[in-house]
Amino acid sequence: MSDSITLQYSWLAKFFHWFTLLLLIAQIPMGFILVRLDFSDLRITIENIHVIVGISIFYITLFRLIYKFFSKSPKLMPEAFFGQNLIAKLNHFALYVALLTITTSGILKKLFNGEKLNFFIFKLRIEDNFDLADQFYNVHVISNYTLIVLISLHILAVLFHQIFLKENILKRMTR
Repeated sequence: MSDSITLQYSWLAKFFHWFTLLLLIAQIPMGFILVRLDFSDLRITIENIHVIVGISIFYITLFRLIYKFFSKSPKLMPEAFFGQNLIAKLNHFALYVALLTITTSGILKKLFNGEKLNFFIFKLRIEDNFDLADQFYNVHVISNYTLIVLISLHILAVLFHQIFLKENILKRMTR
């Protein structure tokens, strides 16, 4: 196996990464729109789409983690200092935690509100608990802002590498 192959992500890892990004580009603004809408048919439609996309992100994140467990990630940049690699690993870990937290809290908020959710392979409804629904909504909001910060840091790190360190690390996820 040559070094150029070990420095690249697999096509499946790239697919998971970019597909998740596309879903989040739609999902995050949709969430901000929802909190500003009064109850209406439009709100119900947008909320249904938001839930479907959220459950999809949940599944994709689980698949990504399973795939990551069974496959090798590219080697870290050899010229990077220890702290840089540690920060990269921590940010990736935090991104996964935030994705799972935001999707799980959204799912639990809906379920404790007494709604039946379609998980594509099964449907689930649990007993109402509006206090828990409110708590999970708060977790959902906080994890949303956390996710936005983590994505911003992730993008800024890529730009820092590109502009200041003259390292094209983006090619690991695009070629």
